[in-house]
Amino acid sequence: MNATNETLVVLKTFDNTTQAEIAKSILDSAGIFCVLHGEHMSAIYTTSLFAVRLMVRAEDVEDAIAVIEGR
Repeated sequence: MNATNETLVVLKTFDNTTQAEIAKSILDSAGIFCVLHGEHMSAIYTTSLFAVRLMVRAEDVEDAIAVIEGR
């Protein structure tokens, strides 16, 4: 992925790092590029002050939603 040519968008936010990691692994298994943003801050501060954001390429949003929702 070339960061200068790709736009990442937030697919979903999580209060729990474990849930975010599970969702990321599901998308990874489906071959959809995704990254987590904020997972380290969420791990340090156990309150929901820092949400973990699951981010995907803009063109993959519909496919990612279908995979996450099990469609």
